[in-house]
Amino acid sequence: MDAARQLHPDWHPGKIPENVVVDPSAYVGTSYGFSRFRSEAPVGLRIGRAASLCDLTILDVGPRGRVVIGDYALVNGAMIICDSEVTIGDYALIGWDVVLMDTYRVPFDVALRRRALEQVPYESPRRLAADVPAHPIRIARNVWIGFEACVLPGVSIGEGAIVGARAVVTEDVPPGAVVAGNPARMVRNRASDSL
Repeated sequence: MDAARQLHPDWHPGKIPENVVVDPSAYVGTSYGFSRFRSEAPVGLRIGRAASLCDLTILDVGPRGRVVIGDYALVNGAMIICDSEVTIGDYALIGWDVVLMDTYRVPFDVALRRRALEQVPYESPRRLAADVPAHPIRIARNVWIGFEACVLPGVSIGEGAIVGARAVVTEDVPPGAVVAGNPARMVRNRASDSL
């Protein structure tokens, strides 16, 4: 195993994949976060200057997936499910147990979903591998996403927006907006505040 791709110290005996670019000033808590990382992109993950990818973050990135984490961004124990692209802007704060998913990974059609589930026992490791569309997620600069929020496929969150804890974001959030609820709705607009 390439010692340069290992984290010291690390409780997990894994390594950072070759197609992950980590700025020297960035923090990656553990290689365990890459246990579901399967990106075949030339750069499947880019972690910016002084950004933090904390210990409990899981990167479930498919073969065509790509994740970008901006400068000074903090991703704290999130689940990132990516088959297309997830972009997290500079100075973004992603709270505990946030789910960012650019794909549902399961067909909506019941018969197709049943067939996909019947194939799971034959996958190693076991995972649902249905061929469904993916739609990029874009999170702009200075965004704060509260704990246990969920951002669904195709959503863009504008600069300086705040997503409340446990919100389910189903549509784009304008810059400076504060959204909350399931589905997330605007509760305030901070556009006049300095971003």
